[in-house]
Amino acid sequence: MIKVKNSMEITTQPRAFSPSTFQTGLLDCCVDCSTCLCGFFCLPCLGCNIASHMGECCLCGLGMPMRSVYRTKYNIKGSMCEDYMVSVFCLPCSTCQLKRDIVRRKDQEIF
Repeated sequence: MIKVKNSMEITTQPRAFSPSTFQTGLLDCCVDCSTCLCGFFCLPCLGCNIASHMGECCLCGLGMPMRSVYRTKYNIKGSMCEDYMVSVFCLPCSTCQLKRDIVRRKDQEIF
């Protein structure tokens, strides 16, 4: 923490995130059953929820672009090719994993 003696006080420093992975696995649906059920029975609703958390348009919440933006922002290991493959072949699992990660980062106060 850095403090400045004048009228403006800086309480936190910007920091870069060290390389990491998603906090839950792609197929860890049982970790959060409510997110899993929402993802499989109302996937567009979950996509809109994710988009609103990230300040994006509701139509952008699903698929590779949102996953890539999120992964880049939090320095999560992976590639755009991997994001594409996961989103194409397992969109519900990918969306649920992203939502679980957002929830965990909010709990850790790093979202």
